[in-house]
Amino acid sequence: MNKLFYRLAITVLSMWYLCIQAMAGSFTAGKGTFLLNGEPAIIKAAELHYPRIPRPYWDQRIKMCKALGMNSVCLYVFWNSHESTPDQFDFSGQNDLREFVKLCHDNGMLVILRPGPYVCAEWEMGGLPWWLLKKKDIRLRESDQYFLERVDKFQKAVAEQVADMTIANNGPIIMIQVENEYGSYGIDKEYVGTVRDMLRKNFGPEVTLFQCDWSSNFLNNGLDDMIWTINFGTGANIDQQFAPLKKVRPDSPLMCSEFWSGWFDKWGANHETRPAADMIAGIDEMLSKGISFSLYMTHGGTNWGHWAGANSPGFAPDVTSYDYDAPISESGQTTPKYHELRKTLAKYTGGKKLPAIPSLIKPIAIPEFKFTQVAPLFNNLPDPKTDRNIHTMEEYNQGFGSILYRTTLPELKQTTMLTVNDPHDFAQVFINGSFIGCLDRRNGEKNIQLPPCRRGSQLDILVEAMGRINFGRAIKDFKGITDNVTITEHRDGRDFVCDLKNWQVFNITDEYSTYKSMEFTEADTTQKNAQGRLAPGVYRAVFNLKRTGDTFLNFSTWGKGLV
Repeated sequence: MNKLFYRLAITVLSMWYLCIQAMAGSFTAGKGTFLLNGEPAIIKAAELHYPRIPRPYWDQRIKMCKALGMNSVCLYVFWNSHESTPDQFDFSGQNDLREFVKLCHDNGMLVILRPGPYVCAEWEMGGLPWWLLKKKDIRLRESDQYFLERVDKFQKAVAEQVADMTIANNGPIIMIQVENEYGSYGIDKEYVGTVRDMLRKNFGPEVTLFQCDWSSNFLNNGLDDMIWTINFGTGANIDQQFAPLKKVRPDSPLMCSEFWSGWFDKWGANHETRPAADMIAGIDEMLSKGISFSLYMTHGGTNWGHWAGANSPGFAPDVTSYDYDAPISESGQTTPKYHELRKTLAKYTGGKKLPAIPSLIKPIAIPEFKFTQVAPLFNNLPDPKTDRNIHTMEEYNQGFGSILYRTTLPELKQTTMLTVNDPHDFAQVFINGSFIGCLDRRNGEKNIQLPPCRRGSQLDILVEAMGRINFGRAIKDFKGITDNVTITEHRDGRDFVCDLKNWQVFNITDEYSTYKSMEFTEADTTQKNAQGRLAPGVYRAVFNLKRTGDTFLNFSTWGKGLV
């Protein structure tokens, strides 16, 4: 009897396993088309980045993309957001990758996963963790042993979260990207191949992998066993963009893996926009020709905290907003672009009606309020480190925030040139607590005139990190003062240069606990220095709400700072 029961149980379990296997899906490249479960498919993907969207709004934003006419969500995985400290991975709260992928699945959306390790995306250091720079000779995005060891740990951690959510496991993930636009960085097929092998090992041999690059350089690092996709923006000639790919792979399915809906904003420049008509015409043309696309961005969101990156050459830090002139605004509102694009995408549903647009989240208004308390920075400094020579933030185990370098000056009998080599990124100079001036890396500034002063006067250089470069070879972007500080006196027709030594270094970390622990007093925001500036410090206000909700803060009457 028992033997018969066991045989029946084994038979039932075997049949159940075969049924599950039969239900497993597939996504592959066919002749001139993608194949979803063996049937021709066109991908209409909305690029969304879960760390840029408040978690309570994830589901609503995904529904907005589906109502727009999209069938997929394309997303980056930001390494530095998940591993801000080595070997301490965070996939909770705002970083809950698995929950975001699950919400996509629950809403009937496919997922394209882009786990880097480098992602660009106008995100701090292109997604690479700042602590990699503690190894000063590291070669980022190359076959550097330490770098690859860290990448492997990260990719394993990502796979532990979502490897069971691929389409082969009845999940929504149909494709995974290998690296990101590597042609704009260099030529290194060995390195790209190593990243590919990590993904195959962690996600399984059946997963569909792809590479994205520009039409001008995709062949430089293209590996034969992967799908190749092209990135370009609105207004581009579609046929010209795909011509080089069709020449070498005439039967390949075509996809624009980043069709740029707008552009990012940098400090000191106007808000970037792109014509809706150009975006819609490009998407209409691609769909009419059976070309898949991902709209970058469909909803950009916000670079919360210190996560905004910077562009190069030069130094052009990005603003907190990642609105991108996308169809869904930074705050989650529909735009004219959204409604016009929806009309176009409605033509490509196979006769099905698009879902209704979900209810929008309305902002609330808060009456004007005043800042009544201040914690002066120079009265609330942490314990200093002492160092004979200048070092960067990273060498003091600091990733974000500000750093104050303090030393004493020799007697300056006349106006003297101070040279900071180099301030990364925005430096304020003080003598005995009095503001002297600023040095802005955006403008290549590193020299400032010091007034005459007595021997032993206190020199303070307060340097704010504004986001590490996320594009090109300059991503190895150290913060603080990167070399040395000198003063140059001109006497008797000659220049005398003195390299300043013996520094106190104060690490002012970019954390709420840093500021909350300061001692506050009554503030008088009408008291400003000769340059019209408030003294550096933390200003605090209190206001009451009848109900909570989204709002916008207007600091147009203030100067440079952080909220």
